[in-house]
Amino acid sequence: MAHSPENTPRPLTAEPSRALTGHLRVPGDKSISHRSLIFGTLAVGETVITGLLEGDDVLATAEAMRRLGATVTREVDSHGKPVWHVWGVGVGGLKAPEEALDFGNAGTGARLVMGLVAGHPITATFIGDASLSKRPMGRVTTPLALMGATFQAREGTRLPLTLTGAPRTLPITYELPVASAQVKSAVLLAGLNAPGITTVIEPVPTRDHTERMLKAFGATVEIVPHGNKGGLEIRLTGEPELTPCPIIVPGDPSSAAFPVVAALITPGSEIIVEGITLNPHRAGLYTTLIEMGGDIEVMNQREEGGEPVADLRVRSSALKGVIVPPERAPSMIDEYPVLAIAAAFATGDTVMNGIHEMRVKESDRIAATAAGLRHNGVKVHETDDGMTVEGRAGHVDGGGTVTTHMDHRIAMAFLVMGLGAQKPVTVDDAAMIATSFPDFLPLMRRLGATFAGSGQ
Repeated sequence: MAHSPENTPRPLTAEPSRALTGHLRVPGDKSISHRSLIFGTLAVGETVITGLLEGDDVLATAEAMRRLGATVTREVDSHGKPVWHVWGVGVGGLKAPEEALDFGNAGTGARLVMGLVAGHPITATFIGDASLSKRPMGRVTTPLALMGATFQAREGTRLPLTLTGAPRTLPITYELPVASAQVKSAVLLAGLNAPGITTVIEPVPTRDHTERMLKAFGATVEIVPHGNKGGLEIRLTGEPELTPCPIIVPGDPSSAAFPVVAALITPGSEIIVEGITLNPHRAGLYTTLIEMGGDIEVMNQREEGGEPVADLRVRSSALKGVIVPPERAPSMIDEYPVLAIAAAFATGDTVMNGIHEMRVKESDRIAATAAGLRHNGVKVHETDDGMTVEGRAGHVDGGGTVTTHMDHRIAMAFLVMGLGAQKPVTVDDAAMIATSFPDFLPLMRRLGATFAGSGQ
């Protein structure tokens, strides 16, 4: 899924840009899109979804839901916008898939669906592309094994992996060793088909889309403080009958990060990004960019589908380096590569620590980001769980070629760098951008960006 059909890398170059201007709406939030398909499958009846992200990652989850027994269809409404329909089978109603569940590059989809399958007495094999197959799954399989699931996998608990769900799922109390919304969600999804209370304790609050959606579909979820350091205890009552509800997927703040940073670092730019979720567990990047001096105005705040939503007006800005609080990491873990680009254009150092999880994403994102910065004339100091970027006060050389390691966020981050740099920046492969942001290139072109190469 990540590469073109002939599996050949498709390089792309971003040229130094004139001012970026215009209104845009980014694709639907990827985290909410995955979950809307999964919860639609667990409800009894029809769930209608608008604004679904139609990237490769989410489409892989849609196909997995079909193979697990749901009916999933897509139509286009009278305004030309896609509408998705999911006819669910209910909690406990999944069927064993006849073929492997192929998640391509989608780590979120794979880990969440492992939780879903673990709570049902069926067997399914999980496969993915070369990048996903390198990513360890042990942090998800460990709690799911405590709930009664069994696994067969390659060394390091990597895909391909065959999972057999528990004959009778056991409710557990599980304290996350590392803050992770994916692990939390996998345990809660398995707990839906367990009698009694399944409890997840998180030391630092993570994105809460699963909890919000559980409540919207009728599950009983209690969230209480844990300890004196801001931790939470999430308690789910098992074996509910979930009721379908319409879902409007808001814009993805992780996708919006790329045009927002592009506007901040490209002189004379002013853009408006419409309708993104500013869920407090997802908005860490925007808080950080404002602390760096970014001219970001939050407008038209509202609530849609249980999620806080707003529009952003973004103007080019003289940024300054900051120390990013490590406890902010869970709210922006996917945005650190593009934050590093903003940091490169800032005056002074930007310190990013507490982000070891970046090393086990689609690539080792700390190493990939640091290498890309160095290839373009930016000094960076890398540690095991972070990096410090020495800002160039708005004058980034560029001129380098960046190895993306099949990682869509690395590709988009360095294409953004090329728009504000003195010389063009090339990424070695742009094909995998479709996994999360299929309209990235046409959207950026409408704002005024220029790209060249076979990856377009």
